[in-house]
Amino acid sequence: YFLLGNLAFTDLSESSVTLPKMLWDLLSGVKTISFQGCITQIFFFHLTAGAVSVLLILMALDRYVALHKPLQYLYIMNPNLLMGLVAGAWVGGCVHSIVQVALIIQLPFCGPNFLDNFYCDVPQVIKLACTDIYVIELLMVSNSGLLTILIFVFLIVSYAVILIKIRTHITEVKHKAFSTCGTQVALVSMHFVPCIFLYARPFQKLVVDKAMSSLCTVITPMLNPIIYTLRNTEMKNAISRLLNNIFFRMR
Repeated sequence: YFLLGNLAFTDLSESSVTLPKMLWDLLSGVKTISFQGCITQIFFFHLTAGAVSVLLILMALDRYVALHKPLQYLYIMNPNLLMGLVAGAWVGGCVHSIVQVALIIQLPFCGPNFLDNFYCDVPQVIKLACTDIYVIELLMVSNSGLLTILIFVFLIVSYAVILIKIRTHITEVKHKAFSTCGTQVALVSMHFVPCIFLYARPFQKLVVDKAMSSLCTVITPMLNPIIYTLRNTEMKNAISRLLNNIFFRMR
C-alpha cells in the first residue's frame, strides 16, 4: 500500500497545481495569471506528472515481484528500497520539469498573451514566443511526448509479460493477478493516452485539446486512486468495516 498511498498523494498534488486557479477563474471571471505564476504552474504540474509516470513503473515492478517471487517479496521490496524508489520518482519528475521550464524561460515573449486553455502548459505558452520555436518544439516533444510513448509501451509490454508468465498458476491466483493487472493497465492508459495526445505531436491547436487537458489534470488524478482502491479486496473490506462502524455509531 506504500506505492498506492504515494500515487494517491501525487495525483492529489497534480490536481492541486491547476484546479484551484481554474475554479477561481471560473467563479471570479478574472482569467489572468502572471508570467512567473504561469512558469510556476508549469514546473509543478510537470513535476507531479513526471513523478506519477515513474510511480506507475514502480507499481508494475511491485506486481512482477509479488507474482513471481512471492516468498521473497518482503525481502526484495523492503521499506528502504521503496522509499528510495519513491524518492527517485520525485527526482525524475523534477529533472523532467526543470528541462521544460529551462526551455521556456529563455524564449522572448513580446506578442499576444492569450492562452486558449484552462491552465498554463507548454504547448500553449511556447506559441506566444516571438521567435522561431521549431527546435524548441522538437526538444519538448522529445522530452514529453517521446518519453511518454516509450514508458507507455514499456508498461503495456511489462503487464503482458506478467500475464503470460502466470498461465501456469492455479485459477484463484490467476484470477487475482488478472484483476490487479487489468486495473493497473486501466490506470496506465488513463494517465498516458491523454499525455501522448497532447505532447507527442507538433503543438498545433485542436478542438479536443481542452477536453484532453481536463482529463489529464482533473479527471484522471481523481479516478486513479478510486479505481485502484475499489479493485483491491483488502481495501474494500477495510472501507466496508469503516462505513459499518460509522453507521453503527449514528444509530
